[in-house]
Amino acid sequence: MSSVESQQEQSSQSDPSPSPNSCSSFELVDMDAGSLYEPVSPHWFYCKIIDSKETWIPFNSQDSQQLEEAYSSGKDYNRIVPTDGGRYDVHLGERMRYAVYWDELASEVRRCTWFYKGDKDNKYIPYSESFSQVLEETYMLAVTLDEWKKKLESPNREIIILHNPKLMVHYQPVAGSDEWGSAPAEQGRPRTVKRGVENISVDIHCGEPLQIDHLVFVVHGIGPACDLRFRSIVQCVNDFRSVSLNLLQTHFKKAQENQQIGRVEFLPVNWHSPLHSTGVDVDLQRITLPSINRLRHFTNDTILDVFFYNSPTYCQTIVDTVASEMNRIYILFLQRNPNFKGSVSIAGHSLGSLILFDILTNQKDSLGDTDSEKDLPSIFIDQGDTPTLEEDLKKLQLSEFFGIFEKEKIDKEALALCTDKDLQEIGIPLGPRKKILNYFRTRKNSMGVNRPTPQSPAGANMSNIPKESEFYSSTNGLDVGIGQVPVKYPRLIYKPEIFFAFGSPIGMFLTVRGLKRIDPNYRFPTCKGFFNIYHPFDPVAYRIEPMVVPGVEFEPMLIPHHKGRKRMHLELREGLTRMSMDLKNNLLGSLRMAWKSFTRAPYPALQASETAEETEAEPESNSEKPSDVNTEENPVPVKEEAPPIHVGMLNGGQRIDYVLQEKPIESFNEYLFALQSHLCYWESEDTVLLVLKEIYQTQGVFLDQPLQ
Repeated sequence: MSSVESQQEQSSQSDPSPSPNSCSSFELVDMDAGSLYEPVSPHWFYCKIIDSKETWIPFNSQDSQQLEEAYSSGKDYNRIVPTDGGRYDVHLGERMRYAVYWDELASEVRRCTWFYKGDKDNKYIPYSESFSQVLEETYMLAVTLDEWKKKLESPNREIIILHNPKLMVHYQPVAGSDEWGSAPAEQGRPRTVKRGVENISVDIHCGEPLQIDHLVFVVHGIGPACDLRFRSIVQCVNDFRSVSLNLLQTHFKKAQENQQIGRVEFLPVNWHSPLHSTGVDVDLQRITLPSINRLRHFTNDTILDVFFYNSPTYCQTIVDTVASEMNRIYILFLQRNPNFKGSVSIAGHSLGSLILFDILTNQKDSLGDTDSEKDLPSIFIDQGDTPTLEEDLKKLQLSEFFGIFEKEKIDKEALALCTDKDLQEIGIPLGPRKKILNYFRTRKNSMGVNRPTPQSPAGANMSNIPKESEFYSSTNGLDVGIGQVPVKYPRLIYKPEIFFAFGSPIGMFLTVRGLKRIDPNYRFPTCKGFFNIYHPFDPVAYRIEPMVVPGVEFEPMLIPHHKGRKRMHLELREGLTRMSMDLKNNLLGSLRMAWKSFTRAPYPALQASETAEETEAEPESNSEKPSDVNTEENPVPVKEEAPPIHVGMLNGGQRIDYVLQEKPIESFNEYLFALQSHLCYWESEDTVLLVLKEIYQTQGVFLDQPLQ
């Protein structure tokens, strides 16, 4: 037996798949193998960069089947297949996957049949489609003719050997083996080769329900990262959506089986990138000290977003971006889902919740009411006074490129139709191109212009969308809007059903602005519900209800655990507290009875005061009842007679503040988990379940079993 075959045998023993124990066993193949050959079942994958590494992720079963059907039809090379619930489009001819609602790098797509195991993470990597076809043809001949030990060379000069159907290995070439033109040889530990996705360890989901019942826009807080893993808002909302799909299957199973509900679609709204592409980062960099560079960069990129929002100039950019993005995505969503009949809600995390609160505060009560001319921004009043292209470029500090636009006879209307490739062809560098495109795209979106989307199906009903003159609403002087930055607040082209705030500093900002109390009769002009959801250790979160009912102290609503019970350590804490109170009451009662027995005769004044106490606590003075009976009877009437808590109409008469239950490990040290608590909402089942429960409750759909 050669050394190569010995290495192959040793490596096959370490592989989890069945392997032969001797060299002769390599040749033990069924003589009737020709009749056992079946074509391999393909599955579609896409490549994504995760932690600076290329990772191949399988499409869910539903999307992979649609892609395979489109591929097998062979009718349209340029066919576009929507995947991932319609959030991505796969251009079949290009083998590329594009995001629909947000900006994201396109990812490669493959029709995968053969895989090899990677070196570091032991995840299987698909071969290219062309080489997979070569492998499949070789495998078919080996099975049909019963001729194994087939050796193939991949395009990058790597060796694949097919010993038998259960043992196939992949060798990397020896370094420098091609210096003299010689064929590559095997070296190192071989990689395992697998045929068909069913033979590799990978999670493939079934897919998402096609029916969309409700649409939720999610707005992020400060900075480009939304959790401790420095993930973007898109990735965090993906987690939020995945948790919601799992909870729908477990807590709304009856409604799904009866086809009463489908799913809730969550779409992210990004305002950080447009804000920091206005050129402000360049201005900040000129005045930033060179010391502790990383900390200062982090401050400029995250914490300063709070100060930007308190600046009239950049606050206008932020609210314009948030509102225009939600309007744009909503229009695009209707175009791609013409049968959508559900409602829309909005959710904001941290500073994003404050942005949404201010936008909702400054909406008009009716979408049909138009603003007067004095309330409209200048871009809607007098087109003759709008800034010229030269003035816009000067504002972006790009005046040196005006000559290029003038030479090419490009005005503002023509520039609005230009793409990145067009600007590149006339000689505009990458940085200025991005600034120009983002600036004019933001201005165009705020004016209600719908960007053309060739992949979007036509036929959506747009009759309820306001005209562009209705997109802005002036500050209307409401008390709840006191202290707001004097900017023009854009109009939303829909009425949100519910507003969810996660880890929100709304209460703190309203207090700092000078608002001491929210009128109990106040409600958002266009939104019915408002839920302030927070973790008890979140350092950024503040309550809202004490501003509505300042004279009454009461606890927030405790969010039930998604498993239908209170966390064990909280139950234990409450039990110990209750037991200590009972012991304290019993001890005080016993001491009081003992004191009465010793002081009844000699102290008349004290006896008189004791008689008064007996009149209140013991109706029968000569009764010999134990004191613990009295202590048990006293608290009951207090609870029954406690008046109900009215927290105004901000949430339609319902409670506003809802607090999560901390985990057992978090209760050991509140400060240690403070930052994590502010970023915990994306993967919190309790938070997602509360959102789903309130959304479907408006449609008359309830949980399978009420949570306690």
